[in-house]
Amino acid sequence: MIFSESLKKDRDFKQVYRKGRSVADRYIVLYSLPNGTDRNRIGISASKKIGNSVVRHHFARLIREAYRLHERMFTGGVDMVVVARAAAAEATYAELAASLMKLAGKSHLTQNSESRCGG
Repeated sequence: MIFSESLKKDRDFKQVYRKGRSVADRYIVLYSLPNGTDRNRIGISASKKIGNSVVRHHFARLIREAYRLHERMFTGGVDMVVVARAAAAEATYAELAASLMKLAGKSHLTQNSESRCGG
């Protein structure tokens, strides 16, 4: 990832959960919080409720790839946590990528958010 790092520490995840804002759809919940830098940090969370480790890691790889391919569209300086919902276990890459970008637009995390999210 060119402009981004991974969110790894539990305290960082908790801070985004507590102080950040969230938007959700059928597949994911996206939490976001400005981090005061010019880089984005992204964390991915998938509980055992969505499946075994193979399913959870597959979800994480798909989200990471969707973010990587659209990274230049995101504004900088945000911590993001992507949380899997139960339906994400059966979702295709295209569905997860569309979901991520739609929620990023709703959260005003992408440039020209209004035109991408239809309003």
